[in-house]
Amino acid sequence: EADESPEAPAPEEHSEEVQEAEGDAPIEQRLEEALREKEQFRAMAQRAQADLVNYRRRAAEERDEAKRAANSRLLLNVLSVVDDMDRALALVPQDAVAPGWYEGLELVQRNINQVLESEGIAKIDAVGRDFGPWEFEAVLHEETDDTEEGKIIRVLREGYKHHDRVLRAAQVVVAK
Repeated sequence: EADESPEAPAPEEHSEEVQEAEGDAPIEQRLEEALREKEQFRAMAQRAQADLVNYRRRAAEERDEAKRAANSRLLLNVLSVVDDMDRALALVPQDAVAPGWYEGLELVQRNINQVLESEGIAKIDAVGRDFGPWEFEAVLHEETDDTEEGKIIRVLREGYKHHDRVLRAAQVVVAK
């Protein structure tokens, strides 16, 4: 009975105290680990959200570029018709056709030009300007004393811009 003194804790009680003391550390560690994981997940969510925003922006840009490309192809086809109309009107003598017919063709030409302007299409002004390869295609070089070298003296085929973007370069003759 002397072995069972009330002052000495029983072995089971001692192990519970040790577990409680050791249990505090794992709870703090688990809390720190949970906070780290929370920050990692937050960072992952922010990256995913940023990726989604970037994806949507890129998709919208690609969609807009596809529309511009399709519009450009259509407009280039229309411009070839405009060129044909200009050449036809330039070659028809006004007195060779019935009255009103020539004026009707000019009206059609004006209407086409108004439609093009409403869509943001504008002719590139060329004559008298310095040659620039981003807007002009030099087809010929002519020697002349009237104009300084590198200036455009004549347009062979009109060039057009679509909202400040060259749709078709003007074919020009450049002074030499």
